[in-house]
Amino acid sequence: MASPRKKSVAADPKQFRSEALAQALEKQDMAAVALALRNGNTVVPLIKPGPRDNPLDGGEVWTYRDPASGDVALLLFSDARNKPQNLPPGVGVYSPAWLRAFLTEYRDTITTVFLDIAGPHAMQASPADLLAALEA
Repeated sequence: MASPRKKSVAADPKQFRSEALAQALEKQDMAAVALALRNGNTVVPLIKPGPRDNPLDGGEVWTYRDPASGDVALLLFSDARNKPQNLPPGVGVYSPAWLRAFLTEYRDTITTVFLDIAGPHAMQASPADLLAALEA
């Protein structure tokens, strides 16, 4: 006889949120945003999440390329609930070290970074400004 199927356990919403980043964005305080990014995780949209059985594969990060200009934007979120529904459904939670490495690797490709682009308290920064904040 087959064993009954286990009920899926919902992910803890706090795992997909950075309270410090949310508060910094609410105040529109770039110094506090820098501190939050240096010391906490960031929610990033994914084209394709990594396999659940391989924690070393974080998935493929989604970026936006403007069809008219070719400019590439990285979108970061303080909370997965702030991600617009028209973006791919997957999200990843990444460390400050990952963000620093990603921005360093793609600094010549990414032209801007949006934080909570759909609100409630959106901000925009250049990759160079965020790298400087992460390295401070």
